Amino acid sequence: MAATILAVDDSASMRQMVSFTLKHAGYEVIQASDGVEALEYARSNSVNLVLTDVNMPRMDGITLVRELRLLASYKFTPMLVLTTEAAPEKKMQGKQAGATGWLVKPFNPEKLLATIAKVL
Repeated sequence: MAATILAVDDSASMRQMVSFTLKHAGYEVIQASDGVEALEYARSNSVNLVLTDVNMPRMDGITLVRELRLLASYKFTPMLVLTTEAAPEKKMQGKQAGATGWLVKPFNPEKLLATIAKVL
């Protein structure tokens, strides 16, 4: 059975690109447009991996990771941050919140898939 990935980004075009890349590699993809939508989904569904942007309205990606880590079913779920943010301070905030890894946009499809394969 294919792994399910929750892709969270406020940019519809970015969600489409990520989704296309992941589906093409055989993953099932659930999309959310921000952290609030993703958290609502996660409370009643489980996924194998969360891939989130940082800068989003309503709830940013770092807060989302922190909130997901509080849920028993997401304590050990790999969570990757895919963002334009490259500042070491932001990366540290992500790590402290519980992020498994950090990728910078624009993303390289092969690198994204290799990172996902490594953490799953």
